[in-house]
Amino acid sequence: MGNATVFILLGLSENQNIEVFCFVLFLVCYIAIWMGNVLIIISITFTQLIEQPMYFFLNYLSLSDLCYTTTVTPKLLTDLLAERKIISYNNCMTQLFVLHFLGAIEIFILTAMAYDRYVAICRPLHYTLIMSRQRCNEILAVCCTGGFLHSSSQSLLISLLSFCDQNEIDHYFCDVYPLLKLACTDTHRIGLYVIVDSGLIALVTFVILMISYLLILHTIRVYPAESRSKALSTCSSHITIMVLFFVPVLFVYMRPNITFPEDKVFALFYTIIAPMFNPLVYTLRNTEMKNAIKRRVWYHQIPLLKKHIP
Repeated sequence: MGNATVFILLGLSENQNIEVFCFVLFLVCYIAIWMGNVLIIISITFTQLIEQPMYFFLNYLSLSDLCYTTTVTPKLLTDLLAERKIISYNNCMTQLFVLHFLGAIEIFILTAMAYDRYVAICRPLHYTLIMSRQRCNEILAVCCTGGFLHSSSQSLLISLLSFCDQNEIDHYFCDVYPLLKLACTDTHRIGLYVIVDSGLIALVTFVILMISYLLILHTIRVYPAESRSKALSTCSSHITIMVLFFVPVLFVYMRPNITFPEDKVFALFYTIIAPMFNPLVYTLRNTEMKNAIKRRVWYHQIPLLKKHIP
């Protein structure tokens, strides 16, 4: 570990007025993330939607979103109002592991959702057989296992580095490249491994996802107008989330061990903005989700209204 027992996070800005503005903005975003994703989880878990594979995965996507952004956002909000932004070595390593663990799970769940849509649209007669509940549970287990292997390998390599007296991280959370920049040992090979383990995996996944949706769009050309419209609505919502999440990830990790000031801005997209837009995209563009939310809200409001009627 060297001599570094704590790290100083330089944060988003040195301007106090900007930090106060960011605090208010991200606090609103964080509340919206909780409200939106919890509403989705409740609406799916306590209705028959949980029986459908797409909503089964959406339920766990919302859960991973909540956990993922909670790994970063509360600490960011606290630091925006603090004079010194300090994080201990152990907490830094924990944040690094959990962040990449949950981030990888989210990538794999998005892939599972794309596979589910592909089977539903391109192989509808075999859909119930292929996407059985047992198969969905197996896919979810693979997502979690893949996330653990991805995160544990990177975290182990980082934990073996010596940081000496350099402890200022030019970021608002502990991430691989900012930490590699502080190491007083050669990090060239680790940097190449990060490109493969993070950047290349994200790139391959993104390409696979785009190919699957192109196949779906090709298939639905012969569908009736109503079915085609429903399929297009579902696919477009998925693609929107993919772009919000993957493009910033590829910008940050698909390059050698180099950091840019823009990295912090791009990181906001996959740590805060994408988790906030997930509920909006999947509810506003989805009739079944809107109906489920209305049922959950009104079924709880009607008994309360009856109690207040004389």
